[in-house]
Amino acid sequence: MTLLRLEQLQLAYGTHVLLDGADLVLEKGERLALVGRNGTGKSTLMSLIEGRALPDGGNIWRMPGLRIGTLLQHLPPAEGRTIFDVVAEGLPETGELLSQYQHLIDSADPDMNRLATLQTAIEARDGWSYHQRIDTVLTRLGLPATTMMEGLSGGWRRRVALARALVVDPDVLLLDEPTNHLDLDTISWLEDQLLQFNGSVLFITHDRAFLKRLATGTLELDRGRLGRYPGDYEKYQAQKQHELEVESREREEFDKKLAAEERWIRQGVKARRTRNEGRVRALEKLRAERAERRERQGNANINVDSGERSGKRVVELENVSHRFGQDWVVRDLSIEIQRGDRIGFIGRNGAGKTTLLKILLGELEPQEGSVREGTNLKVAYFDQLRAGLDLDATVLDNVAGGRDQVTINGRDRHVMSYLQDFLFAPDRARQPVRALSGGEANRLLLAKLFTQPANVLVLDEPTNDLDVETLELLEELLINFEGTLLLVSHDRAFMDNVVTSVLAFEGDGVIRDYVGGYTDWVRQGGRLPPAPGEMRERAKDTVEKTTTRGTSKEKSAPSAPAKKKLSYKLQRELDQLPGQIEQLEARIAELETTIGSAEFYQQDSATINATLAEHENAQQALEQAMERWMELESDNG
Repeated sequence: MTLLRLEQLQLAYGTHVLLDGADLVLEKGERLALVGRNGTGKSTLMSLIEGRALPDGGNIWRMPGLRIGTLLQHLPPAEGRTIFDVVAEGLPETGELLSQYQHLIDSADPDMNRLATLQTAIEARDGWSYHQRIDTVLTRLGLPATTMMEGLSGGWRRRVALARALVVDPDVLLLDEPTNHLDLDTISWLEDQLLQFNGSVLFITHDRAFLKRLATGTLELDRGRLGRYPGDYEKYQAQKQHELEVESREREEFDKKLAAEERWIRQGVKARRTRNEGRVRALEKLRAERAERRERQGNANINVDSGERSGKRVVELENVSHRFGQDWVVRDLSIEIQRGDRIGFIGRNGAGKTTLLKILLGELEPQEGSVREGTNLKVAYFDQLRAGLDLDATVLDNVAGGRDQVTINGRDRHVMSYLQDFLFAPDRARQPVRALSGGEANRLLLAKLFTQPANVLVLDEPTNDLDVETLELLEELLINFEGTLLLVSHDRAFMDNVVTSVLAFEGDGVIRDYVGGYTDWVRQGGRLPPAPGEMRERAKDTVEKTTTRGTSKEKSAPSAPAKKKLSYKLQRELDQLPGQIEQLEARIAELETTIGSAEFYQQDSATINATLAEHENAQQALEQAMERWMELESDNG
């Protein structure tokens, strides 16, 4: 079933052409990844599909009654609003009424007249069914309705934004960089949610692991056109490489022919007297075709000046501990980081990764333990919040500060030439930073960062919003970097390719060292603890019920009951549970692969519903088995 059709879309901002005859047909059940270089117009295309913007030309057809849910690249505002308020925004008019009603019933002295008026207005719009839908989405995503947005981390605010997109019960989900600000466990959770989603998904992402697991096809926005590539991301890369090689050969032949005709037209007087007018017209046509050619954006040329070598020891921590209130973020950590180490930080949002970085860099003194820094350290710090950029200044001034030259690897270069290495054309370099896309802003931050010599690179989420090509070039630079690298990233593929060891934040201030990258950490049994106050994803109760139940236990039970030896029957049950859990997990993985295939939703509805029901039943059985295993294990003395 066709849900959406774009035909010959045209859109330009001044001389900057974003769409030049773009076509797309979106079918039910498809999950299409939209890829392309930063600034090519991917987010703009999303806004056109949603209806927030209009094209200069072409047609957009949406199935009658089509419901579209959108997860924007930017996080929702937090000031003075509850989670319920933000999620209700997904239902514009009715949601506002429901939000006002929720605040009234939660207040100590509600205005009863206003409450009655709201009830009447909500009933007239069948609003109570929408209220039930909001409650269902909040429960499904583990979000407490009355919690204020200000107290949430970026990852939890991203989860709230997803709830706002889902509350409209969409036929199509538009996701713009959905993994930004999410920790690794939440990214995995989001993947599972989208694999179970019955509608169609169009998403923009730089996370290659996320892309490979979800995409049933790839759309590439390149020079204003949408190319469509069936199959997984690796098939797209192979086909695209072949297309570029063919295009290069064709353009080479075209340029040879044009050069030959230009030489002919410039021959002497005799040649001009006898020249063929048809050939002249053909040359004019070749010139016009060459003038209209849109060149593919080149690759960034990223280099870093590693400066003088640091001492062998970069920094050493001995029995370092630090906490905020009663919450430990670092506890009794002893570690020595040496020159050339490439270390990744793995942990939930708020686990203390930034705190540890500040301790390592000498910006924060730990409450316990000692820190010894090495010699000749030159540190360059990449801040994911882009605090180092002046949004009102131009790209040029942010890098050069009014100067014409920058010094790179001991050599002076004109700043405009240097910026072109980071794909900033002269007109783009003269624009203010606030006019840049997210990916362009990150490229600018890298350009500014690498103007200073550094033998220690500290990168806090450097991959956010970068296109895949620039991401791969940054990987290559970091692999060849001779200094020391400290990397905070939730991009699993990037971490696997760059780091040689990881520090995992395993909860309550415990930090352990593992050899290898993210995949090696998982293989060695690494797991992150539940976030404070978080509902376990496999439970079906709401966060409120979980918190209440945990609090009542703490009050009624001053001490844990003594463990006792299990009976023969219970011990036998405990011994059999790991095998049952393993079988259930394997079956769930098989079903998710089936559900994630492009052909799944092309089957008859009975088959689709039976498979989805089996998947749901298997998940419930796994939850029960896990809970039973933990119960018996805790009683096993």
